[in-house]
Amino acid sequence: MQERLSALEEEMGSAGFWDNPDYAAKVGAEHTRTQRRLESFVKLQADAEDLEGLAELAEEDEEIAAELEGAIASVEARLSEAEEQRLFTGDYDAGDALVTVNAGAGGTDAQDWAEMVLRMEMRWAESRGFKVDLLEASAGEEAGIKSATFQVSGDNAYGLYSAEKGVHRLVRLSPFDSANRRQTSFAGVEVAPVVEEAGDIEIDDDDLQVDTYRASGAGGQHVNKTDSAVRITHRPSGIVVQCQNERSQSANRQTAMNMLRAKLIERQEAERQAEIAKERGEAQDVNFGSQIRSYVLHPYTMVKDHRTDFEVGNANAVLDGDLDGFVRAWLEANAKSRA
Repeated sequence: MQERLSALEEEMGSAGFWDNPDYAAKVGAEHTRTQRRLESFVKLQADAEDLEGLAELAEEDEEIAAELEGAIASVEARLSEAEEQRLFTGDYDAGDALVTVNAGAGGTDAQDWAEMVLRMEMRWAESRGFKVDLLEASAGEEAGIKSATFQVSGDNAYGLYSAEKGVHRLVRLSPFDSANRRQTSFAGVEVAPVVEEAGDIEIDDDDLQVDTYRASGAGGQHVNKTDSAVRITHRPSGIVVQCQNERSQSANRQTAMNMLRAKLIERQEAERQAEIAKERGEAQDVNFGSQIRSYVLHPYTMVKDHRTDFEVGNANAVLDGDLDGFVRAWLEANAKSRA
């Protein structure tokens, strides 16, 4: 990190560096991020080294003993964060993420479950201090949503949300069944990286079907008067994206195109990983077709991840966005399999 910081500072001090504002902003952001990580590591290292001396003093002073407990807890918490950083090794892991939640089969129950999953995923992002922007949401006929997409911005957002890709299964007593019978519902979560440069991803305008429609939901009178929402279908891949959160059609189209690039990059990356797995002779799960986690609310409460066997009895806390344990377990297992 020190070497990278020096290289960035040398580049920022070179002649003509500020002539390209976009590039300068990108380099400046990396410099700030790297400097912050380095300072955190140096502080962690110093505090950890101080623990031994503090422990010797604590043997003779109860007040220092109490201080020692707090110091150890602080070091352990920061060490856990530093250990998490090493788990992000993918090309896009450090960047932002585009998260899409789709209701599966099951009618109103599935659409209600999809909205619960959306809330859970967004609350988790907010608990980590990420910026969250809801780009579009298609309401269900009676309750819930058919689909919704939000962008989450922050360090390692894509790497973290990669743990949420797949099918989420709910078992509960249906609030939409007059007989109050047990119902199993499914919701799919797709995650794509948000990148500024699309690399070798090329999109031909002739391959696009662009439709406009009136945005629904909150937003004042404007959403009912103009066809500002945009839906883009990429015919070769069958990928459909839509955006309705901006007030102008052109802004929504630009955002939708960025969403399409992100999803095409994600598909390309999934195909690359499948080819690597094939060469290694490994079985490869289908990203969006594999059931990754079950949320059981009846006859008992339990949330279990089927990839790592990590489980939590407090299902309500998980549905309120407490996903750290599940994500950390998957990241560690994924890093081990890559190694």
